[in-house]
Amino acid sequence: MVEVELDPKETVIAEAGAMTYLEQDIDFEAKMGDGSGGVMDKLFGLGKRMLTGESVFLTHFTNNGGQKRRVAFAAPFPGSIAALNLAELGEEVICQKSAFLAAAFGTQVDIAFNKRLGSGFFGGEGFILQRLRGDGMAFIHAGGTVIRKELRNETLRLDTGCLVAFSGDIDYNIGMSGGLKSMLFGGEGLFLATLKGTGSVWIQSMPFSRLAERVLSQYKPPIGQDSQ
Repeated sequence: MVEVELDPKETVIAEAGAMTYLEQDIDFEAKMGDGSGGVMDKLFGLGKRMLTGESVFLTHFTNNGGQKRRVAFAAPFPGSIAALNLAELGEEVICQKSAFLAAAFGTQVDIAFNKRLGSGFFGGEGFILQRLRGDGMAFIHAGGTVIRKELRNETLRLDTGCLVAFSGDIDYNIGMSGGLKSMLFGGEGLFLATLKGTGSVWIQSMPFSRLAERVLSQYKPPIGQDSQ
C-alpha cells in the first residue's frame, strides 16, 4: 500500500478501485482519462483503452482543504509497489498494462502497442504495454518481490510475465528462449523478453498468472465434488 500526501488543491490520479482510505477534505471524481491533452487526444486515448479491455475512467483525488491530507492506494493482489520519479527516468516509463496504480496529476497514462510483430504474436503479457509520461511521481505494483536492474548498453533476457516496467530508451522485443530441447523440456517457456540499451528495468518475482496457475495446480476438490 502507498500513502500519498497532498498539498492544498493538489491532485493525484489512480486506477479505478485502487483507493483504500482518504482523509477529510479530499474529494474524488471519476473522469475519462488522465486529464491531459486536447479533445481529440483524449478520444483517441480512450478508444485504445477500450480496445484493450482497460477501464476508460481514472479517479482524480483532490485536497480541497487548507492543510496537507493523505490518501492511500493498494494493489489488487499481494506483492510490492515501486515508486518511480519520472523526472529522473527521462520523463517516460513503459510498463505492463495492469501495473499502473497512481501518479501525480499531469502524468499522461496511455496504452502503447508493441510495434514488433514477434512481440504481438508471442509476447502474451508483453504485447500491450502502458506508457507513463511526465515529470512527477508514479507508482506501479507487481507480484512478489520487485528488483530494479540498471543496463549500461547491455542485453537482458527474462520471462515475459516477470517484466514490470522499463525506461523509455530501452529497446524491447520477444526472442526464442534457446534450442529446441531447452524450449520443449526446460520449463522456461518458448519465448523470452529481450531488453537492449541503457536504462532501468523493473522485474517481479511472482507474476499473478504464475501465482494463479500454482494455486489451481495445488487445489484438489473434496471427494464427490467436481472442480469448477
